[in-house]
Amino acid sequence: MHLNPYGEDAVRLALSLVTDPPATEEALAARCDAFDLVIELPVTADDVPATAGFVAEWLGVIDATSEAQRAARLNDLLRSASAYPRLTDHAGSGWHLHYRDPDQPLAAVLRTLISVGTALHLAGRGMHRLGRCAAEGCHRPYADFSRTGRQAYCSPACANRAAVRRHRARHATSHP
Repeated sequence: MHLNPYGEDAVRLALSLVTDPPATEEALAARCDAFDLVIELPVTADDVPATAGFVAEWLGVIDATSEAQRAARLNDLLRSASAYPRLTDHAGSGWHLHYRDPDQPLAAVLRTLISVGTALHLAGRGMHRLGRCAAEGCHRPYADFSRTGRQAYCSPACANRAAVRRHRARHATSHP
């Protein structure tokens, strides 16, 4: 079964663009290719800064302090990105939905893909499923894809470091 690609994969691509921003058109194209995004038009020098600008806006969704604020920020991104949904078989890979106009530059495609994917992620899994790492000294963003919905760290490494810090703090206070 081919599921809607606008969900988890789009959010993972967004996180990748945030944590390791591509600096060139070639790097941006390679990143999109690594996430199986079909690029229809040549990547241009304008796509790199436009993508970086959008990703900075997208971080505002992560940094929202309430569900209502998160929804409002995401709705602003959706308003500027999406078109009516349409069926397409543009890549010959099977019919699927697109939420964008055809023949858009890559930066516009990424804006739509990531905005819609984030909306599907939050609506389907919970509005709390985006955040910043709770580990001391780390503020990397994360998306919670876990079964329990209780993720608080960007990676197992940060979760483990935080657990070790808590253990050492407890041990230091109970055994002076």
